[in-house]
Amino acid sequence: MKKYSFLFLLLALPMALSMLLPVSAIGKQEDLDLFCTNAALLDVNHGDLLYDMGARERAYPASITKVMTALLVMEAIEGGQLSLDTVVTVSESAIQSIPIEYVKGGFQAGEQVTVEQLLYCMMLESDCDASNILAEAVDGSVADFVAHMNRKAGELECQGTHFTNTYGLHDENHYSTAYDITLWMKAALEYDEFRAVIATAQYTVPATNLSGERFFYNKNALISNLYYSGYYYDKCIGGKTGTTDDAGRCLVAAAEDGDELLISVVLGSGPMEVEGKEQLQQGQFRESTRLLEYGFNNFQRVTITRDSEPVAKVKVTMSRQTDEVNLKAQGSIVRTLPKSMDPDDIESRISLFAEEVEAPVKEGQLMGVMTLSYEGEVYGTLDLVAVTSVERSELLYKKQQFFAFFQTTGVKLALGAAALLIALVVLKLAVFRKKRGGARVGAGARSRGNYRGIRRQ
Repeated sequence: MKKYSFLFLLLALPMALSMLLPVSAIGKQEDLDLFCTNAALLDVNHGDLLYDMGARERAYPASITKVMTALLVMEAIEGGQLSLDTVVTVSESAIQSIPIEYVKGGFQAGEQVTVEQLLYCMMLESDCDASNILAEAVDGSVADFVAHMNRKAGELECQGTHFTNTYGLHDENHYSTAYDITLWMKAALEYDEFRAVIATAQYTVPATNLSGERFFYNKNALISNLYYSGYYYDKCIGGKTGTTDDAGRCLVAAAEDGDELLISVVLGSGPMEVEGKEQLQQGQFRESTRLLEYGFNNFQRVTITRDSEPVAKVKVTMSRQTDEVNLKAQGSIVRTLPKSMDPDDIESRISLFAEEVEAPVKEGQLMGVMTLSYEGEVYGTLDLVAVTSVERSELLYKKQQFFAFFQTTGVKLALGAAALLIALVVLKLAVFRKKRGGARVGAGARSRGNYRGIRRQ
């Protein structure tokens, strides 16, 4: 059994390694002809990538960057370093380097605001000075916070992300991928505070020590109609917009339908012509809704099994009961699959630990694995177990043991030594008899010679 366990590990290793690789899109995906440069759709609950349009190609995230900034603030709150009510005093260093067109909140050095107020300003109206103010509250300096962002990207196993600022200012070295963005968003959605912020259509910042009351509105048109009307999507629970000349118009959005939770990312979109519409449509919103609806309407959770009948056989020795045992697949694999896909099209590859085994065999004994895949993507493995038990013939076993005993090296050496010893003894006896026989002949000859001599006298 230990030998089989070792073989199982060898056979399962490729599957385990494949799980460490980036997730690939499921099966053949429909060509949605999205108006954007890159897109991704993630099934959050199960980690499946449902749609991939250049999802791992490097792109510019623009203000979607603020999702990562918010995530680190959430972690600081969770760790007790900050709270939503923590009052932060705005420093000159936090706001001095931000281009005027990126400033929405108009915070002043010395002004006192809470962490909660800064989060709403940053995530709704995409206020960039709020990003730097929060960065200093978490790590003391913007530079240290940016380093923190890059460490967190590594922890989330982002393969194509690098940050140079907290809010998405264009920089050749500030980049990410659509797939990586789904990973930040997924991590941020684990916090109820984050969900509450991104689901808010408008927010009021009360008067502070240096400013009067301020109002902020959500730029995500799937949540709010203030900036763009006609895009409201009732399944959307929030998201983050982003726009620069180099990045185009971008949006990461999360939507729920019952127990299903999806994250969509659309990068490099913009105004687009749509048949039947007089005005140009905002591609980042329209295409995000299309992508999310595609996910909700075209996929389902499927339980994959192969236990209806035996799938393989293994030869059995040391038994008079039978000379083979049937194997069946045990267990099941649950995956998100396209509704149009026939589960019977999933390919099965059988790997046996051995072509032949000795009895006894127990019912349910692990004898191999079955790998299930579709168009090159491995879905998982199922154990192959014996359908019935096979008893051992004691007579055949003892016979085999008897012959096996004489095949061991020690016994062979002992028998060889014994044979050599017998041969030496036989040889020695033969030599001894020969010598003894010769002595008798010599003595007789001498006796006969003496007798003849006497008679002649």
